[in-house]
Amino acid sequence: MARSSLLLYYFSGSGSGSGSFRSFFFFIPTTLALTTSLFILFYISTTSNLFTHYHPPDPSFLGLNSPFGSSTFSPLTRQTAPISFHNHSKTPFQLQVPQIVHLGEGGFGSQRPLEPRFPPDDHGNYVNYNEVYHDRDIFVEDYKEMNRSFKIYVYPHRRNDPFANVLLPVGSEPGGNYASESYFKKVLMSSHFITKDPTKADLFFLPFSIASLRHDPRIGVGAMDKAKEVKFNAIQVVCSSTYFQPGYIAHKDACLPQIWPRQGVLPNLSSSNRKKLAFFAGKINSPVREKLLQVWRNDTEIFAHFGRLTTPYADELLGSKFCLHVKGFEVNTARIADSLYYGCVPVIIANYYDLPFADILNWKSFSINVATLDIPLLKKILKRFSFEEYLMLQRNALKARKHFQWHLSPVDYDAFYMVMYELWLRRSSIRLPLNAFVHPN
Repeated sequence: MARSSLLLYYFSGSGSGSGSFRSFFFFIPTTLALTTSLFILFYISTTSNLFTHYHPPDPSFLGLNSPFGSSTFSPLTRQTAPISFHNHSKTPFQLQVPQIVHLGEGGFGSQRPLEPRFPPDDHGNYVNYNEVYHDRDIFVEDYKEMNRSFKIYVYPHRRNDPFANVLLPVGSEPGGNYASESYFKKVLMSSHFITKDPTKADLFFLPFSIASLRHDPRIGVGAMDKAKEVKFNAIQVVCSSTYFQPGYIAHKDACLPQIWPRQGVLPNLSSSNRKKLAFFAGKINSPVREKLLQVWRNDTEIFAHFGRLTTPYADELLGSKFCLHVKGFEVNTARIADSLYYGCVPVIIANYYDLPFADILNWKSFSINVATLDIPLLKKILKRFSFEEYLMLQRNALKARKHFQWHLSPVDYDAFYMVMYELWLRRSSIRLPLNAFVHPN
C-alpha cells in the first residue's frame, strides 16, 4: 500500500512536461478495460438467455380469445414420511412432445394438426392443453414397470417399541384432514411393493408418522432440525409442498395430495345444476383469504363464505362451476380433491404450490391457476371461458378424479399407486457417495 501511494505521488509531483505522458498512461488501460467489458457483455447477450424473460403460453396463440385476459398468473405450483434410497440406474422418465390439436371456431373438437404457434414451456416442449397427461403412453408403460419391479424395505420396528404409536399403521380406517399420510402407510405395509430383503430394495422407508409425532410430548417441534442430514438426503412425501418451504426440494421430494376420504358410489353429476360461477368456504387464516373475502363477500356469482354453511358442503360443490382452492395457513387443503370428486373445476389461488403428481398430470387441462394478486380480476378471468372450454376442463377433471381417491385395497391408478409412481421416478434422484459401496477390509 505504501509503494502505491509513493508511485502516485511521483507522477503528480513531476513537471508539466510530463502531463501528456500521464494522460497517455491512464488512457490506454482505461480504454482497454472498457473495450473488454463491452465485448464480454456483447458475447453474453448473444449466446445466453440470461437477458430474456419467458412468458407462459397464451391461448390466444391458438386462435382463441384468451380466457385469461391480461391477468398475470402465478407459476403452476407442485403431507410427511421420509424415505431414503438405494442407487439405481434404470432409464429415467422422459416426456415426449405431444401433438398440437387445432381448436376450431366451433369450440373444442376439430382434430386437424397444425404447427404450434405458441411458445414452448420451460423445457422446450409444446403443451397440449387438451390432454390430462403429459404423455399417457409413457406413463402407462412406466407404470407397468413400476408395478412389476419396484421394491421398498421398511426399517424394522416392534409392536412394544416405546414409539409404537408413531411407527405402526393406524388400526382403523383413516379419516379426517391427515388421512392421506395414514392411508399411504397402511396400504404400503400390506402391498406387494414391500420386501424383507434390503439388497433388493429401491427405497428404504422410515415409517414414523409426522401427524402422530407432532402431538407426542416426548418430541419437540424442532426435532427435524437435529436430523438435517437425513432430511436433505431422503425423499419426503409431503402435503405442504411449496417452493418457499426451506426443507422442500421439488425434484427430490414428492407431493402427497391432501384428500378427505369418501367411500361409496360416486355422486351423480348429470343431475347437478351449477348456477354459481365459483364457490369457496373456509376459515380466514391467511392474507390471501382475507383478500378474497374483502373483494367478493357480497357478490351474487362468486360465493365466498367464511364460517358455518347453512347448506350441505356437497350441494355447494355440485352447484358451482368453479371451486376455489385458496391458500390458508399452508398452501395445501383438501379442496382440490373435493372439487374433482364433485365435478367442479378447481381454481388454484396459492402461489408456489408444487401440485400433486405434476410429473404425470397436465394440470392446465383440468384446472385454472390464478395469482393471488389477481383476486380482484377473478370474475373476469372465469367468464372468459366459453361453454365449450368449460366442458373440456370439466371432462378432464373427471378423468383426473380417480387419481385423488384412497382405498384400503388399492385400485389401479388411485392415489396410492400414483404416489408409488412418483417415488419410482425419484428412486435415483440422489447420488450416493462412492464410499457407500466400499466394504471395509
